[in-house]
Amino acid sequence: MSIDTLEDLYLEQLKDIHSANVQALDVTKEMAQAASDKDLSDALNAGADGVQDGITALNKIFEGHDENPSGAHCKGMEGLVKESRAHAIEETFGEDATKDAMIITQYQRLVHYAIAGYGCLAAFADRLELDEDVAALKKCLDASYDGDRTMTELATGGINKDAAA
Repeated sequence: MSIDTLEDLYLEQLKDIHSANVQALDVTKEMAQAASDKDLSDALNAGADGVQDGITALNKIFEGHDENPSGAHCKGMEGLVKESRAHAIEETFGEDATKDAMIITQYQRLVHYAIAGYGCLAAFADRLELDEDVAALKKCLDASYDGDRTMTELATGGINKDAAA
């Protein structure tokens, strides 16, 4: 497919963020299971629910455009997922709080990718005057920001302090 117009770019990037979400979902659940801090585990499970909500929202957008998200594979998220598994799940840590701090680090990297993707898509949809898409994408963007803020609060609220002890 040739990307000739903003609409072409928009549809291509929708497929990319859909693929990114599908890949991020499993590793987010894995990190929730690996976390020792209950609040962190709960936040990651909520994050996984948010990723699933994003997939559902994107599927609805695809239906509205008579498009199918299959066939795309986000290599950027593939790398972030590999890093998350290697550094937050498979790595050996001496202290649980240190592992939890790493889990937060890796999750925030996943979320920042989503923030960038949803932000660009919302701007494209706005320019294309796709008001329903804009509303759905901004909701996904806001949820991603909320997840990022929650992780920062957990890190600065005690996990990093415990890891430094």
